[in-house]
Amino acid sequence: MEYDWLGFGYAALVAAGGVVGYAKAGSVPSLAAGLLFGGLAGLGAYQQSKDPKNVWLSLVASGTLSAVMGMRFYNSRKPMPGIVAGASLLMVGRLGLQLMEKPLEP
Repeated sequence: MEYDWLGFGYAALVAAGGVVGYAKAGSVPSLAAGLLFGGLAGLGAYQQSKDPKNVWLSLVASGTLSAVMGMRFYNSRKPMPGIVAGASLLMVGRLGLQLMEKPLEP
């Protein structure tokens, strides 16, 4: 089994973003969202490691984060939402390419 190390690294970045948001601003919603979406991204990376065609959970998590954090970055110009939005957008592109190159037949 080949592990999706990029996916696990992305999940760690998202979770770390939530922890940084909590540490810097005391934001409990940032901590909760970071851990929730980091966990979902980690679970998606695990699922993709088991079955490379199973990209849907990772795609939904990274797509949602790219939109939400992109809006937060646009409104605040703070670095952490920009980093997470950029990484999420790259992850959406990566997963989209993987989805297009692998047939979805059972």
